[in-house]
Amino acid sequence: MAGSIRQRVERGPNVWELRVFLGRDASAKVRHRSVTFRGSKRAAERELARLMAEQEREPTRALSEEESRWGPQTTVNEAVEGWRENGWQDLSPNTVRGYDGVWRRHIRDSIGRRRIVSLSPYDVERFFRELKDKGAGPTTVRLSRALLHRSCRLARKWSGNQLPNPITDTELPTWAPDERPRAVRAPSSSEVVAILEMARFTEQRVAVLIRLVAATGMRRGEACALRWSDIDNDAGTVVIDEGVIGTPGGGAVARAPKTQASRRTVAVGPATLTQLASLHEEQDKLAQRCDVPLPEGSFVFSFEPGGSAPPHPDTMSHAFAEVRDAAGVACDVHLHSLRHFQSTELDRVISEAQKQARLGWATVHMARHYTGAVAAEDRRAAEHIEGVLFGEAASPATTSPRSRRRSGARQPDAAPATARPA
Repeated sequence: MAGSIRQRVERGPNVWELRVFLGRDASAKVRHRSVTFRGSKRAAERELARLMAEQEREPTRALSEEESRWGPQTTVNEAVEGWRENGWQDLSPNTVRGYDGVWRRHIRDSIGRRRIVSLSPYDVERFFRELKDKGAGPTTVRLSRALLHRSCRLARKWSGNQLPNPITDTELPTWAPDERPRAVRAPSSSEVVAILEMARFTEQRVAVLIRLVAATGMRRGEACALRWSDIDNDAGTVVIDEGVIGTPGGGAVARAPKTQASRRTVAVGPATLTQLASLHEEQDKLAQRCDVPLPEGSFVFSFEPGGSAPPHPDTMSHAFAEVRDAAGVACDVHLHSLRHFQSTELDRVISEAQKQARLGWATVHMARHYTGAVAAEDRRAAEHIEGVLFGEAASPATTSPRSRRRSGARQPDAAPATARPA
């Protein structure tokens, strides 16, 4: 049984390519199994001998057309196409749309034309840096790497480990703080009030959706998926158990959330429930004029008579942007920013665990990520440090009970501590 070994200096020290003869395919073309090995030359020779002995135990045969598809001539684009045909069906439509866009814009006409066996980690990392130099952000480059890595890993499996995966050991470029996109900030209460006031002059569905998102902090997809049967006016609650996502064809579909934590019931204030009831009356009148029913399972913010289809989340984001601009609020406030507003405001009134449950996060880390800095809390922190360093304790009026519990400060009825000498 034939085999060969050669050193691949361009891939690093002590990297060897081991090749074992497999047979001929249906067109009588010679096929080999190629394996990348890292170690000393003697260890590589032993591994080659093992591979050859393993192959000798298998009968030599002509490879099928499907098997011969994955070999030294396989390109990155062919690997991506293979995953598209056999795997993308299990992904979220949003994920598919992201992968497809990155592939068409950045990969298909560049590194996608290269044969997988011709790529080294150096070539791949240079491609990532070229993307960054062309203006691509961290998210785009990270998504490109994820697409390449999964496609090449599957091609390696489908080739019987003949093909390497040159993406495995690659690293992404770094971005300086001023090169990274600005983080979503929590808008101030005055900005949110201005947006809600301006929303009163827009389409009722849009106005009530903005009000509901601001009042509950729910995700925009969760708001779009809300059904009339999810609203309990007597209990003053709303059930959140679905989310609307965009489909590759430009439509929208409601589906179950990814995590169990996203399924929850949240309390809603009476004013917000009143606006929802008013919207229900208008939706019912529209359904009657169109001679269609308005079932309990219909979508609250649907633009279809009878509420048969949910609105697209992007449509609501665009509508929010128009209201925001009309209200004179800064353009860095988005519909999703209302979720950050909710998290920041609730940090002063409820526990972190309760906030995590209300906003539907699987981990407490997300609660901290969404909470912005609060100027009043920062001022109390400065006053506390003043008291520790210089003996000037903050007055009880400027220290909240919750912050006293957090810091372990003495309660008002406890004996005062002796001040440190200046």
